[in-house]
Amino acid sequence: MLTFFTTAKPFRGHIGIIQRNALKSWKRLHADAEVISFGDEEGAEEIARELGLRHEPQIERNEFGTNRLDVMFRRAREIARHEVLCYINCDILLMQDFCAAVERMRKAHAQFLMVGRRWDADIRESWDFGRESWEAQLREKAMREGRRRSPEWIDYFVFTRDVYAEELPPFAVGRTFWDNWLVWKALDSNHPVVDVSDAVLAAHQNHEDGHHPQGKSGVFYGEEAKRNCELAGGWRHLRTIADATEVLSGDGLKPNPLRYWAAVMRYMRQAGRVAYHDGMEPAWFSLLGLTRPLRRRVGLRAENLRKWRGKALPLFGRHG
Repeated sequence: MLTFFTTAKPFRGHIGIIQRNALKSWKRLHADAEVISFGDEEGAEEIARELGLRHEPQIERNEFGTNRLDVMFRRAREIARHEVLCYINCDILLMQDFCAAVERMRKAHAQFLMVGRRWDADIRESWDFGRESWEAQLREKAMREGRRRSPEWIDYFVFTRDVYAEELPPFAVGRTFWDNWLVWKALDSNHPVVDVSDAVLAAHQNHEDGHHPQGKSGVFYGEEAKRNCELAGGWRHLRTIADATEVLSGDGLKPNPLRYWAAVMRYMRQAGRVAYHDGMEPAWFSLLGLTRPLRRRVGLRAENLRKWRGKALPLFGRHG
């Protein structure tokens, strides 16, 4: 099977409920599923003992007291029982379609990174995994009441052990940009990156951003987010699920030609922001002219680009 690893917030209140839900769902996927929980947050040891998880309480933190991603990835590679690992945010519920996708990847590629988009869902109580129909009810709830996030939101990374064999930058977990760098790194190392969004429904349990003193603003724009961006090497080293080399769906595993359009959009957005902030309107309109044939083929109009150009939200690193 595979080894999950994660880090959690304190197990109290609503966040404690949904984290317990997530951990239980992973353990139920397969009898040989391994789950490693990093960190010594309140309740972590007790939950690990209750659910039969491997608890690694000692983890290095940065000067802000935030867990470091590089330490977790290095330690997980050292101790994982399985050759396929999955770093996953501790608020994501998984079902059997996830296992099926992992098996497809194992058969298709010796080395790979598997990512997928999530569905947001409002879940306030402990999920009843004792019900025979718990998966069907979760799927129906997410698709009826929730919403599917865009490719910038990346909540799980399934990868073979050696994909991240090199030392990672000391990213701060729970902030922005590190997730987009992980996708870039796999692509830059010529590993297949597979988007399984159409084959896997990963349910994200909505919650407040109480883990940062400044809330969502601190997560997206705070000092640690800025540092993560610098450690990543800037926007040229950031990618999203839309940049995947392949897509898995009901029709099987196929190349993803739309990743080239994702690259065009990335450069256009960056150029548009420079033009917008520096008053370089001629440069922006020149770029629109160069890309007009491709935009016409996919039905993207210039007026929509103008609206999109002025948005203040970050392009990468959205995290939930």
